[in-house]
Amino acid sequence: MPRLTTAGSTLGLAPGILDIEHLPVLARGCAVMGGGGGGDPLIGVLMAREAIAEHGPVPLVDLDDLPDDGLVMPCGLVGAPTVMIEKLENGGEGARLAQEVEALCGRPVTAVMPFEIGGSNGLIPLTWAARLGLPYVDADGMGRAFPTMPQLTMHLAGVPATPCVLVDERLNTLVIRTDDADWTEWLVRANAAAFGGAGVAALYLMTVETARRATVRRSVSRALALGAAMLRAEADPVAAVVSAVDGIELIRGKVVDVERTTSGGFVHGSAVVHDAQAEDRFVRLEIQNENLVAIEDGAVRACVPDVITVLDVHSGEAVVTERLRYGQQVSVVAFPVDPVWRTAEGLAVAGPAAFGYDFAYVPPGGNGAGPA
Repeated sequence: MPRLTTAGSTLGLAPGILDIEHLPVLARGCAVMGGGGGGDPLIGVLMAREAIAEHGPVPLVDLDDLPDDGLVMPCGLVGAPTVMIEKLENGGEGARLAQEVEALCGRPVTAVMPFEIGGSNGLIPLTWAARLGLPYVDADGMGRAFPTMPQLTMHLAGVPATPCVLVDERLNTLVIRTDDADWTEWLVRANAAAFGGAGVAALYLMTVETARRATVRRSVSRALALGAAMLRAEADPVAAVVSAVDGIELIRGKVVDVERTTSGGFVHGSAVVHDAQAEDRFVRLEIQNENLVAIEDGAVRACVPDVITVLDVHSGEAVVTERLRYGQQVSVVAFPVDPVWRTAEGLAVAGPAAFGYDFAYVPPGGNGAGPA
């Protein structure tokens, strides 16, 4: 029996166990770490609560406490977050993913891991772990949420993206094999669109030994700790988030404009926040599923790969991009991503240029040259 992590002890709950009581806490942390993406965590909470109520709590395990040759299944939702609000799962997708993965690899799955911790994707795989009776790995492949398949730490570590298993809510199943992560992305995106805009996937299959060097470690614990800090906050929940993530508040005010379209499996758009204390101050957020860039007076104040998250000023809870609307009172907070994304290799995959911008990376709170 693997030794369990101690994330739960910070919440006054059983250490190393993810139970129903953890779900609202985990959801808050995942939403903030998602930078507006990864899907609405409320959907993940509802699904995970149902699965845990039926099948029992899920062990949260550290990779160091699993066998070297164990098979890790990174998995989660793929497609447009706006679609996922209404196009819900049937609950059996995780079992179908595991069935196909085990047939492809010729051995059983040892543990389930979210391929990204951000948003609903930090919770949906927990649903599958509960239904499969498997532990949940305290790690992920991003430390946040990103919109494309190559933007995972497993890609940086040289882990093949395929075979990739793609499933929809009707349990239609595809196995994709490519020699290139970009081709994996294109084929997954095209088929997710054919599935109605969203599906679920398992990819970057690997051993525990490989996962130890190829993932963002203990990200589930970080989300839990962040969620706990938010719950403890009283006077100013936004300040609690800023402190917990070592971030910076870029602006606090009202959303005065939102543009959003869904195409090709992505949500594209922008949102403008008007400073509550300064009549002539605005910050514009540019969006591709996640918040990519914060721009003020033509200057970049924060950008990918760092996290830019929008918080409700009253509750402190994160607002995913598909829920942004005119009139919301919000705070825009930026904070550093895992250091692997600030390397030359990480910036090449998930920095501004990877999203088509022609400016250099700017740390949170910076004042870099904006788009031409």
